[in-house]
Amino acid sequence: MTADGRRPENRLTYRAAVDRPRIDLPDGKRVAIWPVVNVEHWLIDNPMPRQILAAPTGASLLPDIPNWGWHEYGMRVGFWRFLAAFERRGIRPTLSINGSVCEAYPRIAEAAHAAGWEFMGHGFHQVPTHRIDDEPATIARTVEAIRSCTGAPPRGWLGPGLTETLDTPDHLAAAGIAYVGDWVVDDRPCRLATAHGPLVTLPYSVELNDIPLLAIQHHHTDEFLDRAVATVERLSAEAAESGPLGGAKVMSFAIHPYITGVPHRIGMLERLLDTLVARSDVVFWQGGDLVDWYLGSGDEA
Repeated sequence: MTADGRRPENRLTYRAAVDRPRIDLPDGKRVAIWPVVNVEHWLIDNPMPRQILAAPTGASLLPDIPNWGWHEYGMRVGFWRFLAAFERRGIRPTLSINGSVCEAYPRIAEAAHAAGWEFMGHGFHQVPTHRIDDEPATIARTVEAIRSCTGAPPRGWLGPGLTETLDTPDHLAAAGIAYVGDWVVDDRPCRLATAHGPLVTLPYSVELNDIPLLAIQHHHTDEFLDRAVATVERLSAEAAESGPLGGAKVMSFAIHPYITGVPHRIGMLERLLDTLVARSDVVFWQGGDLVDWYLGSGDEA
C-alpha cells in the first residue's frame, strides 16, 4: 500500500451517517450491546501503563510496586467478580487479552474460555504498539498464544491503549484478523482498507470506558451507568426512526478488572447489566457476531 494509502482518512472512506443504507438487527432488536473486558499483563520491569498513585517527588521509579499491585488486584480478585456478574446474567462478553496473559495468568484465560467468552488479541504484553520493534512477529505471537489456549485464533484485535502505527491494519489483515476496535468513529461497523483486503472496524468506546471515565477524568462511578443508559436510550430511539438515522446501532462498553472490579464499583456494573438485560430492544453480541451480521447486511461502507 502506498504511503498516502496508509493514512487513516484514506483507509477509512468518509461516510456520513445519514448517507449510509439502513440495516437492521434480527428479531426486531434495535441496539447490539458489545461488552468488552480487558485483561492485561503489566511487566514489573517496565514503567506501568497507568498509575493510581503518583511517584514520590514526581519521579517514576522502578520497580513500581504500588501501581503494579493496583493492577494485580484486578487479576487476583476483580476479574472473578466480572466472571460471576456476567455468568449470573447469561452474558458472554468479548475478552480483550494480552497474549502473555495465557501464560502468566492461565487460570484467568482458562476460566474465560470455559465460560464461552470470545478472545480478542490485545498485543502480547501491555506495551504501546509504537514501541514494538517487530509488529508482525508480535501479532503472530499473540495469535498463537490465544490459539494454544482456546483452540482457535482470534478474529479481532484491540491495540494496547488503542495504539496503532500507520502499518498496523496491513499487518493485522495479513495475520488473518477480521476486525479491529481501535477506530472509534461510528455507531455501526465500517470497512477499513488494507493491502490484504478490508478489515471491519467495530464501534468500541472511549466514552463508555472505565479508564478515561473513572481513572483519568475521576468521575463518580455512577457517571458510567448514567452515560450508558443515556446512550442506549438515544441509540434505540434513533434505530426506531424511519429517517436517515434509523436502523441498527451498536453500543460497546469497556471495563478493566483493576478499575471496575473493585468492591466500590462492581455494584455499578451489576446494575448496568440488569438494566440492559431488562430491555426488550437490545441483544448482547460478541465481536464475531457483529462482524458476521455486518458482512451479511449488504452495507458496503
